[in-house]
Amino acid sequence: MGQLTQVLRDVDPERDARLLVGPQTVDDAGVVLLGEAEGVPGGLALVQTVDYFPPVLDDPYLYGAVAAANSLSDVYAMGGRPISALNLAGFPGDFDPGWVRDIFRGGFDKVREAGAVVAGGHTVTAAEPLFGFAVTGVVDRDKITDNAGARPGDLLVLTKPLGMGTMATAGKGLKASPEAIRAAAEIMATLNDKAAAAMNAVGAHACTDITGFGLVGHARNIAAGSGVTLRFATPELPIFDGALDLARAGVVSGGSGRNRSALGESVCVAAGLEEALVKLLFDAETSGGLLIAVAPDRLESLVAELEERGVLAARVGEVAERGDCLVELL
Repeated sequence: MGQLTQVLRDVDPERDARLLVGPQTVDDAGVVLLGEAEGVPGGLALVQTVDYFPPVLDDPYLYGAVAAANSLSDVYAMGGRPISALNLAGFPGDFDPGWVRDIFRGGFDKVREAGAVVAGGHTVTAAEPLFGFAVTGVVDRDKITDNAGARPGDLLVLTKPLGMGTMATAGKGLKASPEAIRAAAEIMATLNDKAAAAMNAVGAHACTDITGFGLVGHARNIAAGSGVTLRFATPELPIFDGALDLARAGVVSGGSGRNRSALGESVCVAAGLEEALVKLLFDAETSGGLLIAVAPDRLESLVAELEERGVLAARVGEVAERGDCLVELL
């Protein structure tokens, strides 16, 4: 995370009024305004993102589905809806053709579930399997939920339980039951489409999806982009059943330590918090939920919209005036 952020700071792309959201705020996706040159009425914008990663599950179909859900999630986090996807894949030359077929099938099924189309892709020979998508979506300009919109007084809502990085690591090391890994995989493969629809219905101020930077890392991006501090009430955070016990046993991904090191003094951790919980909150998530910042007078409506759609609606913290830290774990 630290290396990428520094690269983005050093590389200043040409300014263009059409670029509504670019790399400066470390957002989930880029947003480009369409207009007369494209023959589109003002106000409609493209949301563009790309993501791929090595296997996080042993089941090839579920791996493909999770990779697709993870890629699509960035569009939902911006308040948009996906319309097309280009597949990105790399496999060793001796990789099982049946596994390749199941990975593609899982990914393509998930893209279709999102109402988007797979318009093509590119596959290369790679040292290890890699799979994901470049996704294009659309969003109305006035409904963009980027990292820069959170306001002091906003409340924070999370739509999926945390702990997916720990569960994926446990699955690789056979540290959890197949049933537990399967249950976690189904959460990872769940689209954030319903959560985004609920968010759009009430008008959120900011949003991010919780993926590789972990809860704390993605919260830091909102705090930095908005000029605020995000405070989390750790007892209110939803944790996947069994994930904290695994973290207590030392089962967390390598992303936990890397994220914590990169974030440094920008995060304040209250004295007395359990170390295993802190590690889990820094841990990389895979296809996590949306973290939504919403005005207090719209919280009840957001919770109702989420619950009506069968989506978790956990109130987990608040947005405060910028303090000494970007993120506070209390």
